[in-house]
Amino acid sequence: MSMLLRECKVEVIRIFRNPYFIFWSLLMPIVFYVIFTKVVNQGMENQAEWNAYFLMSIAAFSVMGSSIMTLGIRMVQEKSEGWTILLRVTPLPASYYFIAKMVGQSAVHIFSICIIFLSGFLINGVTMPIGEWILCGGWILLGSAPFLAMGLLVGTMKKVDTASGVSNIFYLLLAITGGLWMPMEILPKLVQTIGMWLPAFHYGNGAWSIVRGDFPEVKNVLILVMYLLLFMVISVYSRRKQEVV
Repeated sequence: MSMLLRECKVEVIRIFRNPYFIFWSLLMPIVFYVIFTKVVNQGMENQAEWNAYFLMSIAAFSVMGSSIMTLGIRMVQEKSEGWTILLRVTPLPASYYFIAKMVGQSAVHIFSICIIFLSGFLINGVTMPIGEWILCGGWILLGSAPFLAMGLLVGTMKKVDTASGVSNIFYLLLAITGGLWMPMEILPKLVQTIGMWLPAFHYGNGAWSIVRGDFPEVKNVLILVMYLLLFMVISVYSRRKQEVV
């Protein structure tokens, strides 16, 4: 257990030292939040409601991107540099490596959520009961599991450039079709139809429901669990296939 804890600690430190994480997971989401709440007016009648709504969107956007890109690209880079091969001759079990990746990434997500929530309070004065803050943060943290699994899947790719390009495309497409940049209601009908079956919308919708005083819908949970299982199965299959080859 101590070996696993040390590996998790190392992962957290490495992520915080990565400027790529700082830009994609903290700086860019906060800049987007300022633009869409201070510069661009989406026509919301209740500005305070829109500020809280979009704060949840941007927090989900940040954590989703960190899960898919930071985790996946880093794993491909370590594999290309021979780090994972070196680990095979150490006492560290292979399972500890993957567990530490996901636990370390989740620990960093807690930090990201807190920083973005604080930004919403400082920039737009977003206020909610403490229980809603905790529920929203907990949902965004736990709901990121399918995207962490997607990051593991990206990590099975052989080249860093390929992983970077593919993860960027999926990340941006999920953000757009999931209504994380603008309300689903103003998107084209085709995009809405597609987005309703993708994990990003259900991820964001859970947090939006909490802001409205409700709880995440059962469908939100089921869709996220379905994608979690799907990405995990494909990831395990891909890794075993690579080991055989």
